[in-house]
Amino acid sequence: MVTFALTLKHAGKSYTLPDFDPSAPAAVFKDQIYRLTGVPTDKVKVPVKGGMLKDDADLNKLAFKPGQTVMVIGPAGPIPQAPSKPVVFMEDMSEVELAQSAKYPVGLQNLGTNLRAHPWGNTCYMNSTVQVLRAIPELQNALNSAQGQASVPDAQLTRQLRDLYQSMNRTTDAFPPLTFLNMLRQFAPQFAERSRQTGQYAQQDAQEAWGAILQAAKSSSLTTEGGNFVEKALMGEYEKTLKSTEAPDEEPTVSKEQFLELKCNISMSTNYMMQGIAESLEQDIEKNSPTLGRQAVYHETTRVSRLPSYLTVNMVRFYWRRDINKKTKIMRRVKFPFELDATELVTDSLKQKLLPVNEKLKDVDRDRRERAKTRRKTKKRVEQQEQAARAEANGQPAPVQDPNDDPPEQVLADTPMDGELPDEETKRQEELATLLSLVHPDLEADKGANVSGLYDLAGIVSHKGASADGGHYVGWSAATPSGENGEAVYDVDPDKTEWYKFDDEKVSLVSKDKILALEGGGEDHCAYILLYKSKSLA
Repeated sequence: MVTFALTLKHAGKSYTLPDFDPSAPAAVFKDQIYRLTGVPTDKVKVPVKGGMLKDDADLNKLAFKPGQTVMVIGPAGPIPQAPSKPVVFMEDMSEVELAQSAKYPVGLQNLGTNLRAHPWGNTCYMNSTVQVLRAIPELQNALNSAQGQASVPDAQLTRQLRDLYQSMNRTTDAFPPLTFLNMLRQFAPQFAERSRQTGQYAQQDAQEAWGAILQAAKSSSLTTEGGNFVEKALMGEYEKTLKSTEAPDEEPTVSKEQFLELKCNISMSTNYMMQGIAESLEQDIEKNSPTLGRQAVYHETTRVSRLPSYLTVNMVRFYWRRDINKKTKIMRRVKFPFELDATELVTDSLKQKLLPVNEKLKDVDRDRRERAKTRRKTKKRVEQQEQAARAEANGQPAPVQDPNDDPPEQVLADTPMDGELPDEETKRQEELATLLSLVHPDLEADKGANVSGLYDLAGIVSHKGASADGGHYVGWSAATPSGENGEAVYDVDPDKTEWYKFDDEKVSLVSKDKILALEGGGEDHCAYILLYKSKSLA
């Protein structure tokens, strides 16, 4: 066996292959190329006399010479490394290991599905809430690091939430949240109310469950860096200015108030979520005027003076109808954004602090989308070229090309390979450093505060039905795209992202179109609670 060195050239870089063996199969040569350049064996192309190198080619007949430069074509991936852990087959995994490797998160049993066997009432309101709150990884971290014994209902409920999440992480079967339900009813007795008609536990409001669970976590002093986790990461602050419309010379009063959610009021003219929120921040009230000595009309203007990392929006879809003594649902269609810019809701002071990062992050996000688009285009064109090459090698006609795509012969000339694109992780680290340099010192010091005013939609609780006393709740959370080994991917089309649908026991992946359908307009599912997550600087 005589071996010698070759120089491999790929995407403008040169690699030395020290032990090329012309007597070895061509597949071995391709594997050596893969280990040096990262171009997978099924995607690598090596131009040789007569076409591209095939797996069954005789390397001796191709007359490679010592020191020869060999061109390599194809998209590069990570350089292969030996596995850090031994390969474990599914049949050898424990249930915990299976749960950790499962494609979908686990569902929660609806304890009221069979009232004779499970007389605990319909629990979809609780299940959907728990699933969407699970989309906050920092909440689970705070729960897992909680110290001390639970001796009061709020701390006990918080501990049960931690135990519930841990149990869900250890199984692949839908989990029955009975212990958590019992503790929720002890903490907030309204969830133990029974229907006058049936005597069974009554349907409850998911928004009330959301508030109760987070109030318990807040009261139990669940901590994180900088203080109380709920206050820091999930609660914002209002600045309210009250001014008399009848006594203009009367000094306005300014007050501060914490909030757990923004309310989107829905009227006959409300078409957009931000419109409904803005309307809820302006109202007229009557109170005693010290200057007029009587009841007078005041206008209250509310602006947000602190934005949390996670912003909750409640679509105010239920109202009490006195004529039928029932909470009725507003069916009107209201559009909500997948990307939210909250700067129009904040005080002038906070806006000035947010704008530098806000404007720069918008530019960075546009650049990232363009780079992702280029990567998708590159990937598609390379795949088309490979299909054409395989067809030619098998003596088959070339695949029909999309008329909007360039001809195959132009692919190499017009399309950059992965190695020619900027390294995405390095580029993002540079962008992150720039963005961090623009963060206002006050916001940097306020752990858990949003520093840009920009958010991405992370979760939704939806309701189906005509009234709050019935119907069905479902949870939805954005699925984070990742590679086969959990690594970040940078070529995702934001218009084709997927979401998890949590319909009690049933968990499925759905397209973004299903989320758009939650705008409302009928008795079908419509968004009721929306959870927004601060747009990542990285």
